[in-house]
Amino acid sequence: MVLKLYGFPQSTATRLAALVLHEKKVPFEFIPFDRSKGDHKTKEYLEKHPFGVVPTTKDSSSTNHAPSRVHYRQIPYPGTQGLIPTDLKANALFEQAASIEFANFHSHALPAWVEGWGKKDLGLEPDQAAAQKHLAALDAKLEVYEQILGRQKYLLGMYEVTLADLFHLPFGSRIPLMNAKSIESRPNVSRWFNEISSRPAWVAVKDGVTSTA
Repeated sequence: MVLKLYGFPQSTATRLAALVLHEKKVPFEFIPFDRSKGDHKTKEYLEKHPFGVVPTTKDSSSTNHAPSRVHYRQIPYPGTQGLIPTDLKANALFEQAASIEFANFHSHALPAWVEGWGKKDLGLEPDQAAAQKHLAALDAKLEVYEQILGRQKYLLGMYEVTLADLFHLPFGSRIPLMNAKSIESRPNVSRWFNEISSRPAWVAVKDGVTSTA
């Protein structure tokens, strides 16, 4: 059975799930949902995911909640396994880098986008003051990124690119749409982000998700 990915084509979470599947060379059928029509709250979908959360993946054995960072570690398919190091020391550094992304990047980039721009898609009033507050906090965090990436190529230093780097792509790609120069104004961050955003897997999903099977 070909793996099925259910989600909103342009959502950050769906594109991240599809990015991982591309990196791991897992063929999948994409089942697009329309948020405005409430496709993710239908009885049929709630049987797949009782909380009505998307994206979700389904194969012959199970249904999984795709945004989970744990889930990405557990996809049992061949491909680019090196995106999560198995060496004990490298894996510990990976966990550290993934935590850095979640606590210092995602925690500001997500609300900045939602408050300033995402609310428009939901018919809500944007809060630009809140968005700018989060962008300012993100800028402060990226100053530390600039120092780290001035010493090493990726977040794991001597190791190759990992999912800890790629986790930055969905919201990092939206920063220019927020009229912010948080990435491009920092040479080391810009060099790093340009490299990871040039990977074929991200190029394949950055403008939306389509089936590969």
